[in-house]
This record gives sequence, C-alpha cells and structure tokens, in this order.
Amino acid sequence: MTPRPRRRMDVEQRRRQLITVALDLFSEHPPEDVSLDDVAEAAGISRPLVYHYFAGKQSLYEATLRRAADDLTALLTAPRQLPPGEGLLAVAGRFLDFVETHGAGRFTLLRAHPDLIDEVRDAAYGQLLGHLGVETPGPRLEVVLRSWISLAETAARWWPDGRRIPRAELESQLVHSFVALTAVGAAHDDGMAAVLRRIVAEEPADGPFTEAATALAAL
Repeated sequence: MTPRPRRRMDVEQRRRQLITVALDLFSEHPPEDVSLDDVAEAAGISRPLVYHYFAGKQSLYEATLRRAADDLTALLTAPRQLPPGEGLLAVAGRFLDFVETHGAGRFTLLRAHPDLIDEVRDAAYGQLLGHLGVETPGPRLEVVLRSWISLAETAARWWPDGRRIPRAELESQLVHSFVALTAVGAAHDDGMAAVLRRIVAEEPADGPFTEAATALAAL
C-alpha cells in the first residue's frame, strides 16, 4: 500500500496542529501519561520533528494550556448588545458550548492552573458587568457575580455526564439562580436593590429575568 503523502505545513500551521492534538490528549488523560511519542503519533509526524517546534513536553504543555484559556476567553467575550437577562443566558450558553465542543476535560485541565482559570473567570466577570450595565460594582454584587460564574462553570463541567437536565432548562435555571442570589443581596444592600430593579425593568416581558422575578414573587 502506497503511504499517503504528508501534507506540508508552514511553521505556524504545524505548531497549531501540534497544540490542537496535544490539547485533546492532555484533556483526555493525565498530563503525566501523555508522551511526546503520543503527540507525534496523533499528529502523524516523527518525535524529532515535534522538537523542531517545541523545546520539549513542558513547552508544548504550556502552549496547550494557553490555547485552552484563550479559546474559552474568546468565547466569553462576545458582543454585549443584549438585554441583561438574555446576556446572562448567553454567557451560560457559552460555557455549555465549550464543553459540547471540547468536552469537560479542558475545564479540568485549566482548573489545575489557577492563573489561567482566573483569566477566564475575569473575562466572564467583565462580560457580566457589561450585560448588566454596571461599571463599578459594590463588593456584594461582585461576590454574587463571581459566585454565579463558579456555579455556571461547575454546571458546565457536570452537565455532559449524562445530560440529565435538558440544556435549555439548565441555562434558564442558571439565569434564575442569578436573580435569586441578587435578590438576597438586595434585601441587605440598597445598591444591589437598585441594580436588580433596573435590570428587571429593562427586561422584555418574556425575558428570563422577568420569568425568574415572577416565579420568586409567586413563592
């Protein structure tokens, strides 16, 4: 059987290919169980050629972490021209988009490196402030926002395992949880109460914030 001719790539194309291949491997297996031989085999090249593009396994591993963080950060920094509730729904959806596209392993990989996962969380935090129209949040609102990001992240990592809640329902539940958290804070903080009143007032009648506020009022 005639071997398939190897497709020639320029330096950046080959580096991107190796990072993509390595990222899949590191996401599926403990990093210590992945060798450069594994990466070379998956990429269809020789081990010495891997060294042509990366100094070694650690160099390649660091590049894959950077890619994972950049991919999720880019996903979370999409345009903000949405009503507040739809904006939070979109952020929740992007966390789930990430695990649907890449699997939960990339979250696990990033969580082992606090500096990188904190970059992602800061991007999500900035995105939420933009959707809510808040430039300088008080400490209580910051606690709510950062707690909500952790909740959305945890839900996204857990959800692919069986998908026991329909995706649309989970997204809606995450938005409702933000309203509930904010409502608790608003009971003790006039600034949070003002934010909550404003964002509910700005929400369309059929928006997820209005739905959550109505459900809370009915309890």
